[in-house]
Amino acid sequence: EVQLQASGGGLVQTGGSLTLSCVVSGFSFDDYAIGWFRQAPGKEREGVSCLSRRNGGRYYSDSVMGRFTISSDIAKNTVYLRMSSLRPEDTAVYYCAAGRISDYECAQNAQGANYGMAYWGKGTLVTVSS
Repeated sequence: EVQLQASGGGLVQTGGSLTLSCVVSGFSFDDYAIGWFRQAPGKEREGVSCLSRRNGGRYYSDSVMGRFTISSDIAKNTVYLRMSSLRPEDTAVYYCAAGRISDYECAQNAQGANYGMAYWGKGTLVTVSS
């Protein structure tokens, strides 16, 4: 059974940092890309970052480029999202998701597309105070 569990959200001040974790089970990183998405109150869900299969390409939305870093620890079955220089507009529920998608689709998902993320974890709330 494929499962994803996101954690690490919390309250942080503007300019602060936070690292989210997504523990995955039931599949291999060789077969699935892992993406981070977020949904702010009253807004549509948007892509944040995507790590392509086989620990390949790492892609980011324009709004987080240079501030967020996606990484993985295969031994721990965990994908991380390191968030720095946080802004109030980063406030949202963050979700991790997995899909058997191509490198191109992973890059597009980070920019807001919705290619084939078949499995989703429950979100974790990040609140950035001004």
